[in-house]
Parts: sequence; structure tokens; C-alpha cells
Amino acid sequence: MKSQEMRKLAPELDPLRIGTGWKPEELAMPQVIIESTAGDSHPGSGHLHILVDEVKKGIAEAGGHGAKYFCTDICDGESQGTDGINYSLASREMIANMIEIHANATPFDAGVYLASCDKGMPANLMGLFRVNIPAVVVPGGTMNAGPEMLTLEQLGMYSAQYERGEIDENRLNWAKHNACPSCGACSFIGTASTMQIMAEALGLALPGSALMPATSPDLLNYAREAGKQAVKLAKMDNMRPSDIVTMDSFENAILVHAAISGSTNCLLHLPAIAHELGFEITGDTFDRLHRGAKYLLDIRPAGKWPAECFYYAGGVPAIMEEIKDHLHLDVMTVTGKTLGENLKELKENGFYERCEKWLQKFNERYGISITRQDIIRPADKAIGTDGSIAVLRGNLAPEGAVIKHTACPKEMFKAVLKARPFDSEEECLDAVLKHRVQKGDAVFIRYEGPKGSGMPEMFYTSEAISSDKELGRSIALITDGRFSGASTGPVIGHCSPEAADGGPIALVEEGDLIEIDVMERKLNIIGIKGERKTPEEIDAVLAERKKNWKPRELRYKSGVLRMFSEHAASPMKGAYLEF
Repeated sequence: MKSQEMRKLAPELDPLRIGTGWKPEELAMPQVIIESTAGDSHPGSGHLHILVDEVKKGIAEAGGHGAKYFCTDICDGESQGTDGINYSLASREMIANMIEIHANATPFDAGVYLASCDKGMPANLMGLFRVNIPAVVVPGGTMNAGPEMLTLEQLGMYSAQYERGEIDENRLNWAKHNACPSCGACSFIGTASTMQIMAEALGLALPGSALMPATSPDLLNYAREAGKQAVKLAKMDNMRPSDIVTMDSFENAILVHAAISGSTNCLLHLPAIAHELGFEITGDTFDRLHRGAKYLLDIRPAGKWPAECFYYAGGVPAIMEEIKDHLHLDVMTVTGKTLGENLKELKENGFYERCEKWLQKFNERYGISITRQDIIRPADKAIGTDGSIAVLRGNLAPEGAVIKHTACPKEMFKAVLKARPFDSEEECLDAVLKHRVQKGDAVFIRYEGPKGSGMPEMFYTSEAISSDKELGRSIALITDGRFSGASTGPVIGHCSPEAADGGPIALVEEGDLIEIDVMERKLNIIGIKGERKTPEEIDAVLAERKKNWKPRELRYKSGVLRMFSEHAASPMKGAYLEF
């Protein structure tokens, strides 16, 4: 094993590890790095140290020794509304960098990676591919819903209602105090939940382990089993992540993404993860696989129920059973078995019966009576049959832009709107809340892409629009930034090339006519100052505007965001660092 080879090369290694608390007999065991985002940064990471301890016990039971390493993630929710959110996407790169440093600076034979949330989970997936030792992922689970089945993504709605005078401060405070009643990722299919599900769909987490309630004793058992499995993998040939995960694995994950109506941020993360393996995944890959795909999951924000119900209905395995005819069942997984073998084994070992017992307890808690089929629809009774996202292209977004059409009002699937450009979210949000935005407007927020400001979420603005009964069905929000996985409404993000690179979104002027056609995948400028023009006339106007356009000075002159703004790939490529 690599660890034993390194012991021979570096005589200092043994005494230094003994000084850290290792026993001499543990030095010869398979050595497993336990990498996590544990810390007090937010509920999704606040409990991971408990799971880390369970992983370490499992490693010891299997005859190995586990070493704990940490690189805590940040919380988009805690930094919303401030420039702190600009660090969010860049943090993915930094966590992946630290995992690479931790595991490559010292010898390990296998790894277990624990994370729950938006950037922590994709960062760990990127990092484990760079390290490329046998690895198991432990998703950190989801928090419980609060009273009245309250979940955090509804807070933006409460806040916008308060700003408009529709509710009082007491009701707003009630929502604030009850929206996060436990540890775990936020209880809806946002980016955190989506990426936990992607880890299992790629075959890197134990079957059934993604997005369990973080307070469930079942999750502790999964963590311990992950530790045991890591030691087994360390002793096996051809079980590194690069051996297990293929392009077929990524296609499986994208089909699951369609079935769950996953976050649009997955279009940033899966391409960046695939890039670590040398695979190219683009927005077109998502669009191709989503077309005709079954959308099955009735969980918020696009659906009805909180995310803890996902496990009660059978989790990723239940989703996969419904779309099994479209999956590559022969792909390998961290169990050492194929996906098809895993699905068969789960049906035989009582997995779904255990899930059903938890569902009955949920029903008792809220005085309701829902079934598994109410949460994960059968394929023949799908909620939708065209996936959940679409990638739009045209002279406004030559490289593409993404919309989550399952969360968009049907009225906005095809529209011609009048452009209202803003060069920051703050300006735009103020205009929306003060009713300076009107029906029929195409509201632009630009210079918020990776190179512009770090690509923050436009969460408050999207919530202010979608919670407005009139605006939510009559305007669109278009940005080179991104949206929260909780965002709903007529919102189009990742517009590429971004404004900071001189993309067409930087050239839009007040009164331009904007064409949106979701079914035809179009996003175009079709008129100037309210008057329709031919495509050739539009091209000529944009060319003239481009001559007069000047790049902006870098917003950040030093530090992480300076590096990110100089080296980030375009949004539709995944915004990973290009050197």
C-alpha cells in the first residue's frame, strides 16, 4: 500500500504520527483520510463531526486507521444580501485545493469524504477525483421541516411580503425562528440536496444514503459502513474513483437530476467535477438528456413536500427504479457491485420497508396521510415529461443560459419583453421592491458572473419577483450570475459569455426587445428601442455597441476573488479555474 511505501521513504513519518496519537500497531494498518467540511459555519456542517466519529469507528472495525482532516465550507444563506456571497463559488475551488493538498502531502490508502451543502459536496467530489485513491462519500443529510411544514426556501417569500407590508414583523420573526429546526442541509431540492443526490447517482456513496434526515440513526449506520467499505476498497484493485466513474455514470446522474427537478447550479458543478476526470459535460449534455426525461419528485421548491420525505419514499434507489429503463445499469459503484446489482439487493434486504416506517412517523407528526407515490411519482404518472431544465441559446447567450422550467410559470415559456438592464443586484432589487419594474419587462442583472463578482446568487431578487402575484407571471429575470436552488419563477441564469467578458448581455440597452422561447430553446435580442429588427440589423447594432464597450476594472484587486476573476471559466463550462 502507498502508506507503507512512504513509511520506508520517510523515517520521520512514524514518530510524527505517534506524536499525533497513533498507536505503533496502527501504523501498519490501511490508512484512511476522513475529509469533511465539519464546523460551525451552518447547520449542514455543524453535525458532521458526529458522522466523522462514526466513520472512524467503522474504519477501526475493518482493521484500518482513520485520520480526521477538515476544510469547513461557508453558507450561501448566511452571506445572502452581502458581498460575502461573492466568495461562495470560489470557495468550491479552495476546498477542492485543500483536499488535494491534505491527501497528496501525506500517504493514505483510501478516503471517506463527508459534506452536506452547496459548495462543500461538489468540492469534495472534485477533490477526491484529484486525489484518486479509493473513496466513499457520506452525504450529510437534510434537516427536518418546521411547524406548518415550514422550510427555509420560504423565508425569501416571507421577507418580500414583509417589505411590501403584507405581513407584520411578528410573522416574519416566526418564520425566521422556525425555518431551520435541526442540523442538515436545507429541506428542499436546492443545490445542497441536489449534489448529495448526485454523489450517490454517480456511484460514489452507499446506495440509499443520499439526503437522509440528518437526525436519523440510519445515517449514523451508513457513516460507519462507509468507513468499513473504505478499508475494503483500499485492498481491492481498480476501485479508484477514476476506475468507477465513467461518462455513463454522469449520464445516469443527469437523468436523476431531471427526475428530481434538481438545482440549476448542478450545471456549474457536474461539468467542473467531470473536468477533473477529463470528461466534457456542457449545458447541451444536460439539455439533451432532459428532453423527454420523466420528472417525478414532488418536493419543494418545485413540488409540495419537504426534502426529508425523499428518504421516506425510498430516495435515489426509488427514483432509479422508476427510470431504470433509461439508466446504464452496468456501471460500477463503491460497493464493488454494479448499479443494477445494488438496486436488486436493496429490494431484497428490506430497504423500502424501513423507509416506509419513517414515512408513517412523518404522517403522525403532521397529522396527514401521504404515500411513497405522493412523493416520488410512478413513471407512468410523471409530473412532467421533459426533464426540469432547458438551455437557451441565441444572440443574447451564444454559449447558453439555463432556466428551470419546472419552477417557471407557463405564461413565461414564450414571451417578448422590454429590456430593463441593471449592473448590480442591489439596484435591481430596489427597483423591484419599489415597483419601478413593470409587467412586460425583461429585467437584467449583469456583471455578476464568475469574473464580474464571483457569480453570487440572485436569490432576493428572484424571490421578490416570484412572490409578487403579478410580476411573477409577467416579467423575466436574466443574469450572468446564478440562482439559489430554491429559486422559482421566470428566472434565467448563467448567461454566457458573461458581461465582464464583453458578452452580449453587457450590450443590452433600455427598451431592447427580448425573445424568450423555452420550448424552442431561444434567447434573443429581436428589437432595438421597442422596434423589431431583422437578425442582420441586430447583429450590426451589437457590433457597433461592442466597439464602444470598455472592460471594467477588476472589482477585486487582491486575494481569492482576484484569482477567481482572472481564471474562472465561463458559467456554462462550470466556472472552474483555468490556468
